[in-house]
Amino acid sequence: MHDSRRTRVVLGVLLVAALALITLDARGGGAPVSGLRSAGGTIFGGAESLVGAVTRPVSHLFSGSSQAQVTALQRQIVQLRSELSSARLSQSEEGQLRRLLQLSGRGGYRVVAATVIAANPAYERTVTIDAGAADGIKPDETVLNGTGLVGTVTAVSAHSATVLLVTDAAATVGVRLAGTGQIGAVTGTGHSGANAGLLRLQVFDASAVLHQGEQLVTFGSMRGRPYVPGVPVGSIARLLPSSNSLTKLALVRPYTDDNALGVVGVVIAPPRTNPRDSVLPPSPHPTPTVTVTVTPGRSGAASTPSPGATATPSGASSSPGH
Repeated sequence: MHDSRRTRVVLGVLLVAALALITLDARGGGAPVSGLRSAGGTIFGGAESLVGAVTRPVSHLFSGSSQAQVTALQRQIVQLRSELSSARLSQSEEGQLRRLLQLSGRGGYRVVAATVIAANPAYERTVTIDAGAADGIKPDETVLNGTGLVGTVTAVSAHSATVLLVTDAAATVGVRLAGTGQIGAVTGTGHSGANAGLLRLQVFDASAVLHQGEQLVTFGSMRGRPYVPGVPVGSIARLLPSSNSLTKLALVRPYTDDNALGVVGVVIAPPRTNPRDSVLPPSPHPTPTVTVTVTPGRSGAASTPSPGATATPSGASSSPGH
């Protein structure tokens, strides 16, 4: 509608008529007033309906479109967050599975892969995995992951199993020291106390000499149950004094972190041959070897020793027989 002189005149007439109707209605104008009121209602009501019909779809368009967009964006954010979390979890599990397959392949272990789905909050250190009898798992079978020994299966249902962790106070595992071949046993220290999460090593040979950083593997049980041989267990963290001269004691830090268990493998068939130390990771504390040689200086004084050669006295001949 254009703003013109004619428009202003029409609006003015309508306003005057409205005022007149209000005045007559207040004074009780009777039937004529009722007719005029009806006619005015028809005129102004139609104008109001027309304006509402024009503006209502526009307002609904903006409000509805805005709400729909907000809802759609919220759904996308939730979906993206879920996908991102799943992707991170999948990448983590994929890495754990890859390391598990590498370890089991080197050791010749036939395993059934499973995922830890629950941890026992009670006194025992146990976890529940999502594989059971339907997957070929039986009690008294070794459980490991990509870093080493996890524990042993104690109970099995159709689609789940309970694993007693090696760090539990009730768990005892026969072990062998890498290199020296000394035989002993490790016992869990539980989940409380100063040595929680560690293993207590007892070596049976009284003449054995233990060193910090020495690595241990499972000795193996009869027919590979409950423990198959050659699985990495951990390394000696600290030597302990012993009141019994017939045994040597030490604390062992296990390779497997009980608080970060994800993908594990249950050994359903032992290796054909004992892998011995072949599955162990590189020693974290290699012993450095440094040799030096002393050569005479220009004025007969010895020069600074240089690393990487065998030390020989000044003036000595390296030829045999002299």
